[in-house]
Amino acid sequence: MSLDAKLAAARDDLADRDGVLVAFSGGVDSSVVAALAHDALGDDAVACTAKSETLPEAELSEAKRVADEIGIRHEIVEFSELEDPQFVANDGDRCYHCRTMRLGRMYEAAEELGIGTVCDGTNADDTDGGHRPGLQAVDELDVTSPLLAHGLTKAEVREAADRYGLSVADKPSMACLSSRIPTGLEVTEDKLTRIERAEALLREWGFSQFRVRDHDGLARIEVGADELHVALDPDFAAAARERLTEIGFDHVTLDLDGYQTGSVSPESEDESESAVDDVLAADYPTGE
Repeated sequence: MSLDAKLAAARDDLADRDGVLVAFSGGVDSSVVAALAHDALGDDAVACTAKSETLPEAELSEAKRVADEIGIRHEIVEFSELEDPQFVANDGDRCYHCRTMRLGRMYEAAEELGIGTVCDGTNADDTDGGHRPGLQAVDELDVTSPLLAHGLTKAEVREAADRYGLSVADKPSMACLSSRIPTGLEVTEDKLTRIERAEALLREWGFSQFRVRDHDGLARIEVGADELHVALDPDFAAAARERLTEIGFDHVTLDLDGYQTGSVSPESEDESESAVDDVLAADYPTGE
């Protein structure tokens, strides 16, 4: 089936509903779903972003901007994953606990708005058979996934975003801040805060694909292979050590293997944008 046919089928599916609320992070997957929903339903489509400790402030601002770009109504709700001891314990199913809470909050918002359908940005490539505990929550809560239902791959989603003229068409995949904490180490607000501040610095310094992993006070910086030579510069090393220790890390290291998804989690664990909010939040593109 062509991309045109897939997009038309997704729009028709959404148009048959009385209204939809899109779990919206401002990443490419949820943005395409929001654009499709807005096309199909106009004012009966709502994009909703869940604000919590694991969502960087920069990502919330980005979500607001992209919703304006699409022209869709944008709502923000709040909750705290840190209220759930299972999430804080950071076991192999952290993404399941997070997504259950986040999507549950979406359903509450939808009910308040009189909307019966909640959509997310899961695409066809997200069901690759890896360790994807977040998808279990999607299935249990009966969330509608238009991209998955109509077989849109990540590449096709990016092409669709480009056709819509969305600025996030090439935005790197993203993951919530808790994905930077190795499985088995508790998730705390202090850790999330210092991770967010450290990654904001890397974005400020011009890196486009990166993570700062928090190994109980040891910062392990990962950057994309094409940017590793920049991180190996002695001036960068000195600046990173100085600024990250100021932020609260005890030690600062650079991973010579470079950026790798899921490098502190069970093999193939969700670190995709759709797993987070779409739900949510953060690999920063050049300049997110």
